[in-house]
Amino acid sequence: MLSLSSTVAAFDQDRAFALLEAQCAFGPRNPNSDGHRMCGDFLVREMGFWTDTVWTQPFTYVSQDTKDTLELRNIVSQFNVKQKDRVILCAHWDTRPMADRDPNPANRHLPILGANDAASGVAVLIEVARQLHLQRVDIGVDIVFFDGEDYGREGVLEDYLLGSKHYVSRLAEPRPRFGVLLDMVGDRELRIPIEGNSWYYAKPIVDKIIAAAQRQKVSRIENRPGAPVMDDHVPFLEAGIPVIDLIDMDYAYLHTLHDTPANCSKYSLGDVGRTVLDMLRHEEIQK
Repeated sequence: MLSLSSTVAAFDQDRAFALLEAQCAFGPRNPNSDGHRMCGDFLVREMGFWTDTVWTQPFTYVSQDTKDTLELRNIVSQFNVKQKDRVILCAHWDTRPMADRDPNPANRHLPILGANDAASGVAVLIEVARQLHLQRVDIGVDIVFFDGEDYGREGVLEDYLLGSKHYVSRLAEPRPRFGVLLDMVGDRELRIPIEGNSWYYAKPIVDKIIAAAQRQKVSRIENRPGAPVMDDHVPFLEAGIPVIDLIDMDYAYLHTLHDTPANCSKYSLGDVGRTVLDMLRHEEIQK
């Protein structure tokens, strides 16, 4: 009999990749688009299969930059709803409305498909939810898909992180003790140094992830600090909740029309998924 610490965490990377492709099949998921609406409905249904409860947090945002009115919704699902000791796992599910880094200037006004940014993180967390359904943990787990993370023009910071800002501003007790954000974790050449804000402001949670990666023999998650990134974990850090960001910013197709499933890998999804599951399965309830 193998001990828990020496086993490989169950995680179906083929299914996770199929979930990445399923999101992309709706087309771009930028706010107010048909793809956004259809994919949101799909995610609610999918999480409803595996979690104890799922609900949406709709909200409206008006950009002072573009003057657009966005109809947004965070998608929230939970395990062990009555458990007060909770962990949050999260990703954003919207896609960028403009390919502003595309090498072809004619494409820069078009919305991106967003296979890595951010169908990858969502796909991993849906498969994590399925595994938690099959083999429960004792702690409370919240899995949240944030909307409106990637809406704004570069440099217009108020138009980013819309869903996570909204979610944190309305957090009720019990608040999560800590959390992990997944963003751009599907790159075929995945290497994840620890995002700078995570390293400096949530190091005990970094240590949990690094220990899990080492147990799972995952070398893609590296025990060294990387550059700080403005991402959906920042509103949590500002609220005193240590949430770390697993993100590979060294992605050649970032914010281009080439962010497609062909440039993603099931093996990358598998490494991240097994690491997150291992971390959860080693977490003990704190009274």
